[in-house]
Amino acid sequence: MTTMTNSELISLQRANQELRALNDSLRAAQDQLLQSERLASIGQLAAGVAHEINNPIGYVFSNFGTLQAYLERVFEMLEAYEQAEPALAGSAVATRLAALRERIELDYLKQDIPMLMGESKEGLSRVRQIVQDLKDFSRVDTNREWVWASLHQGIDSTLNIVANEIKYRAEVRREYGDLPDIECLPSELNQVFLNLLVNAAHAVGPERGLIVVRSGHAGDRVWVEVEDDGCGIAPDHLARVFDPFFTTKPVGRGTGLGLSLAYGIVQKHQGRIDLRSEPGHGACFRVTLPVRRPGVEGTAP
Repeated sequence: MTTMTNSELISLQRANQELRALNDSLRAAQDQLLQSERLASIGQLAAGVAHEINNPIGYVFSNFGTLQAYLERVFEMLEAYEQAEPALAGSAVATRLAALRERIELDYLKQDIPMLMGESKEGLSRVRQIVQDLKDFSRVDTNREWVWASLHQGIDSTLNIVANEIKYRAEVRREYGDLPDIECLPSELNQVFLNLLVNAAHAVGPERGLIVVRSGHAGDRVWVEVEDDGCGIAPDHLARVFDPFFTTKPVGRGTGLGLSLAYGIVQKHQGRIDLRSEPGHGACFRVTLPVRRPGVEGTAP
């Protein structure tokens, strides 16, 4: 029976460790790919739903405008009738009109109907904007084409999409700088902002907190920060937050893939994502991106 030498045993152990590391890397890559495919499928579904909602919203909005014009004509005719009432004074018709005016509360209706129309029109406009934000956020570029896009528009769309997740937990304050459009994959960067914003909301304690979204421009790079005043991140966790499957959330509340996926998207854009945090004093994630896709010839818009 052949006995392995010490150096051979060490070499075998090293090879075994490298194989395990490779398997872990492949597993992480496979899970990130599956997560990306799920997000793409959800994006396609959401974009389709938004498109279907947009059609009826369009003709309801159009019909509402026509109804508003019709009501203006009706009120114009009603005003003419009211001006003619003095000529009927003392007649049975005048008595009946006065009783009807009181019964239907005409003076109140003349004030309330325009207010109801204005509120309804504002509500329709908000629904239309939410649908548009959903379409922008969920946009799936089938050819994976890089385009020039506004980061502020992407952040605003994302904030509208996750408003229900955030509004009961924290106030969001925008401190936007002057940003140029950048060459990017907008739907993927929206996913980065989604993860950072939702994580910030989850980090806020039982009392209502504050999330600040900042942006700025330095040379050929732009940056976006998402800062919260939540619980912060323990020092021994800082180096691991972007690792696949690492999460400090309770079981069932997090997969540990959100920040890892965000890190990969930022790297794809040849940018960087940095973190600063102090336990009990919140956390701040900064995403820095090039204005133009490096190494690719192109024309700015």
